[in-house]
Amino acid sequence: MIIESIDLKDFRNYRELRLIPSPGISIFYGDNAQGKTNLLEAVYVGCTARSHKSSRDRELINFDSDEAHIKLGVRKKDVPYRIDMHIKKNRSKGIALNGMPLRRASELFGIANVIFFSPEDLSIIKNGPGERRRFADMELCQLDRLYTHDLISYNRIVNQKNTLLKSFELGDSFYEMLDIYNEQLVTYGTRIITKRQRFIEDINNIIADIHSDITSGRERLSIRYEENVSAEAFSDMLSKSRDREIKQRMSLIGPHRDDLCFTVNDLDIRHYGSQGQQRTAALSLKLSEIKLVEGIIHEKPVLLLDDVLSELDRGRQTMLLNSIKDVQTMITCTGLDDFIDNRFHIDKIFNVTDGRITGEN
Repeated sequence: MIIESIDLKDFRNYRELRLIPSPGISIFYGDNAQGKTNLLEAVYVGCTARSHKSSRDRELINFDSDEAHIKLGVRKKDVPYRIDMHIKKNRSKGIALNGMPLRRASELFGIANVIFFSPEDLSIIKNGPGERRRFADMELCQLDRLYTHDLISYNRIVNQKNTLLKSFELGDSFYEMLDIYNEQLVTYGTRIITKRQRFIEDINNIIADIHSDITSGRERLSIRYEENVSAEAFSDMLSKSRDREIKQRMSLIGPHRDDLCFTVNDLDIRHYGSQGQQRTAALSLKLSEIKLVEGIIHEKPVLLLDDVLSELDRGRQTMLLNSIKDVQTMITCTGLDDFIDNRFHIDKIFNVTDGRITGEN
């Protein structure tokens, strides 16, 4: 799949933009704080209905405006799609696909598959469990609409249950509602656990060879799914933990407390790995993501690289660049030296200056 056109209006520092990226490699270079990351963020929001870094829609809108627009032309398996997104400060965003309004943002998942790779992702291994869950959830949501529905429903019920646990109204109605919430958590949570487990198994089948290539065979990388509770034991553990949850006034059992463990040669690198090991594992993870998505949708996803090369040494730069030659890729950077030094083929070069983008030969 490829993104054929990008139109922005009042998105972050872009007042108005019309851009035709290359179906191959597009480089967007310029000084910091000019809008390079904002462009990739707009593409990601247009494809997934959410930002990779901001949870509030109003933060995506230009300071001098009350709304923003994103329009993407996408081609997938030779079928053209037009995504129109209307972002408002005080209301839910409006989304249309080929001119037809979507009732829920989750209906957009699966139309366009994108992988975002930023310097922050290089720290996914050493960051908290929430970051690692978010990685798995974002990929699964793009690949499986039912997973998206289950995850949204599960998170809503967790929030409702936590509100109930904080209410201090211990009576018959309290325990009845608690049982109802727990029953719903089991329904959605068991499906989430099962699909996360399968996702990690699929990633493991890919990542070992990739990581071995990057490290010249010196390291063996494996990911283990650390489930807070198994699907089979979920209902029973909720019953056994009822008094503890009431005492602590929060939901303690379920996939919202899962984690992923990364081991190199059987060493848990979340806690004991060097920064170099952690970064190399994160790079292997992103490269595995590309192959996994391709194997499922039988097309390559779009890759968004936000100033990642400056964070990698020459060997890892070469490995990454060699892996994306046949993937539509949009890369941001402050200069072109890394690409020149690596003799890397570039299809289009754009300069980004204060929310304006100009093409170069």
